[in-house]
Amino acid sequence: MITVLPISSPSDLEAAFSIRRQVFVEEQHVDAREEYDEFETTSAHFLARVDDAPAGTARWRRTSNGVKLERFAVLPQFRGSGVGKALVRAVLDDVFSQQPEPIERIYLHAQVTAMPLYTTFGFVPVGPMFEEAGIQHYKMVLPGSAYATE
Repeated sequence: MITVLPISSPSDLEAAFSIRRQVFVEEQHVDAREEYDEFETTSAHFLARVDDAPAGTARWRRTSNGVKLERFAVLPQFRGSGVGKALVRAVLDDVFSQQPEPIERIYLHAQVTAMPLYTTFGFVPVGPMFEEAGIQHYKMVLPGSAYATE
């Protein structure tokens, strides 16, 4: 069973950081200085579990350009089992439940290989492909939201 909950304890946040370290730093060779940033304390973080085992993580935050979804990571042994979809659904549900007024922009920077996941939720690519942390990405936005420039 997959569960996704907002992170509310230091131990769950450490589990999320461990997943990000394994996926981004170790597997994808992202510099740890790029992976962890000044937005860790101001973002809403989530932890996905499969049968109580930490399996994936994500976060969202407000920016000057709208709401940005980011740091989606699923451990290799849980990929293809619905964890990514559960994370996107939970993060979007939280974004919509936390915003008192309509949201002008919801966007993310998707690794090319993850784009099919986001398109199932209605995200569409905008602009050219770009490199971020040495990995090819596209900016994706939800239809109806204004173009996000970040």
